[in-house]
Amino acid sequence: MKSGIRMYGTTVLAIFAFAAVPPGLGAQSAPQVARSADGVVVAAQPLAAAAGARMLELGGNAADAAVAAAFAISVVEPSMNSIGGRNQILIRTPDGGVAGIDGTTSVPLGYDPATAPRAAYGYPTVGVPGSVAGLMRLHEEYGSLPLTTIMAPAIDYAAHGFRLLPGEARRQAGSRDQVAESEGARRYYLKADGSPYRPGDRLVQSDMAATLRAISLGGGDAFYGGEIAGRIADDMAANGGFLTREAMAAYEAEDSRIVRGSYRGFEIVGSDIPASGAIAILALQIAEVFDPGGMSDEAWASVIAQSLAIAMTEYRRPSSDSSAVRVTSKAFARQLAEQVRVPVEAAIESGTESWTASGAASGDSGAWSAVGGPALQLPPEDGHTTHLSAADGNGMAIALTQTIGPGMGAKVATPGLGFLYAVTLGGYLGISEPGERARSGITPFMVLDDGEPFLVLGAAGGIRIISAVVQAVTRVVDDGLALPAALAAPRVHPDMGPDGLAGFSVEAGPEDGWSGASVEEFREMGFEITPTPRQGAFGRIHGLQYDAATRTWIGAADPDWEGAAVAPRPAGPTGGRD
Repeated sequence: MKSGIRMYGTTVLAIFAFAAVPPGLGAQSAPQVARSADGVVVAAQPLAAAAGARMLELGGNAADAAVAAAFAISVVEPSMNSIGGRNQILIRTPDGGVAGIDGTTSVPLGYDPATAPRAAYGYPTVGVPGSVAGLMRLHEEYGSLPLTTIMAPAIDYAAHGFRLLPGEARRQAGSRDQVAESEGARRYYLKADGSPYRPGDRLVQSDMAATLRAISLGGGDAFYGGEIAGRIADDMAANGGFLTREAMAAYEAEDSRIVRGSYRGFEIVGSDIPASGAIAILALQIAEVFDPGGMSDEAWASVIAQSLAIAMTEYRRPSSDSSAVRVTSKAFARQLAEQVRVPVEAAIESGTESWTASGAASGDSGAWSAVGGPALQLPPEDGHTTHLSAADGNGMAIALTQTIGPGMGAKVATPGLGFLYAVTLGGYLGISEPGERARSGITPFMVLDDGEPFLVLGAAGGIRIISAVVQAVTRVVDDGLALPAALAAPRVHPDMGPDGLAGFSVEAGPEDGWSGASVEEFREMGFEITPTPRQGAFGRIHGLQYDAATRTWIGAADPDWEGAAVAPRPAGPTGGRD
């Protein structure tokens, strides 16, 4: 281990090896931890993870598995993502290189933010979809299996249907009124009587299957040109949207800007704007200044919350030098770390004097003014987005985050095409100019150990994606937890006000959350605390850890969600559609 390990004595981890979801197994019963030397796929819905693992069984690599899982998840978790949405992909190649693909939705040319409607959903919020372009580029540059093979599971799930999990059914029902306003969305996600589908109902998406089949045969050109693009443009023009045939044809998935840093001797790698990897790196490098060995769990969590708040604030602060080089520098992180208040017994490695907990509790406003500045303008924490991670036995690993924004996205679908669009315009992701790609909290992330993969991460959950990823890293590196236990440990998240940090929320609950005594300890340190028991409220990570000693991948799905970790079997089908 490259740093002092602070263990959680009450946490015991048992790791089991599981095969892919067997035929007929209910998705609710799918394992959330899997272990294999041949790779693992982890996704927010078991059928998507099984689709990816099937590609590994067929001799494909991690890129094949990720593309299969991403198309499948757009079918089986439509409230969280879609082929009409956006993605960010981080790739670790077998030779040790790192690359990224930016499939973020963009603002159509001709869009005028000064006169366009400010809306939370609907046709005027739809930008140029990027998910398909991102997945096509991942397949073309890194995949090995035919596209028709890779997309077969997603097409099958759409054509023959699958049974809705309780969480997906609940999210679809929560947007029923808005979905009913769109002819296409109403057709696809509500029953004939206008009621939403219930848990266990079979959802068949025939039009979605036809669209996916066209993409599998014609690639990205089939989506961004021809009949599909024409239908999209005509539907937008008829309903007040700004997306045109020309905007579709001009879209390209771009190279992500890779950002790097280090934490306790490990290399940390992410994607810069429009993703938020640099924020995660800055937060970790601020926290690295402190030694958690002399702190209670609660004190260390308060340092993490403050480090996140400072990083979120600083990355949005107007500056003549706001480059990622500056933001991810160690010297800059050490400078910012002087703003963090910790209990007096906790030492700062640089020797800087700590603030006392009693000083903060006495009403000293400096506890908050130190992290002042404009709050980071990212989406609200409404639980949206999906993330999947995939690895193979040859050293390739993929972290892929895909989203349509808030639940059910723009809540509109073009009749005959079968998929929802992402919210991009209207102010949800800030005011963007034509051609721009609006930034978000999406954070595909990797931790490398002497160039070898160690952690492959990413999360769902709006702005809390960033805090979830940061805490998963610290739980493994600082606390010595294996990834499944790290994901089960309680989290915190800074609550940002107009003047910066206003306090922080803590994951509370009778089983896996912070206890009532912990909440009181946070408050005794002088922090405004908001206990939050809502399941999945602090991001959901679906990630991988590599055990170099046994040359084994360990996949872990977030216990707050209905996802699964699936390892390839020597032979056999991925499992049934149930």
